[in-house]
Amino acid sequence: MKYFKHESAYVDENVVIDDGTKIWHFSHVQSGARIGKNCVLGQNVNVGTNVVIGNFVKIQNNVSVYEGVTLEDFVFCGPSMVFTNIVDPRSKYPQVGSEFYIRTLVKEGASLGANSTIICGHTIGKYAFIGAGAVVTKDVPDYALVVGNPARITGWLSEAGQKLIFDKDGLAYCNKSNKKYKLEKNTVTEV
Repeated sequence: MKYFKHESAYVDENVVIDDGTKIWHFSHVQSGARIGKNCVLGQNVNVGTNVVIGNFVKIQNNVSVYEGVTLEDFVFCGPSMVFTNIVDPRSKYPQVGSEFYIRTLVKEGASLGANSTIICGHTIGKYAFIGAGAVVTKDVPDYALVVGNPARITGWLSEAGQKLIFDKDGLAYCNKSNKKYKLEKNTVTEV
């Protein structure tokens, strides 16, 4: 085994876990899950059936990544943040099985703050930042900072997490990453 699994964690059969990944106390990785290299799954993390997790992903304590969720490389999931995978759950009318699950994609480098909630069926853009406690009810563009309930764009952050201040030409520079960014029509791109 080229990954670390705490003795209290449980990993089902038919999973793929790459080198350097660490799975901590009381966590569960369900059948069909694929986890990339050098990931960290904190205490009490549940990875659902057929979930795909990229490389260098950090999932903090008390997070369940349900079937239908894909996390690309370098995603950060803060403590106790929540994913959903069904829009209209009813105990009396159960929707069991992957045909009912609505897909959610979290793109490379996105950060999902503590206690945030991601309603299924949306895409979180590259390097987007979801503030603590925010409730995401629609797609979030690349590099956007969103907060509140429902989550709204309040600014833009660089790949390195620095606030972007745009000049009159819509250009910004990040000293931490040494990258330039352009803002046009509520969309930020690296230039």
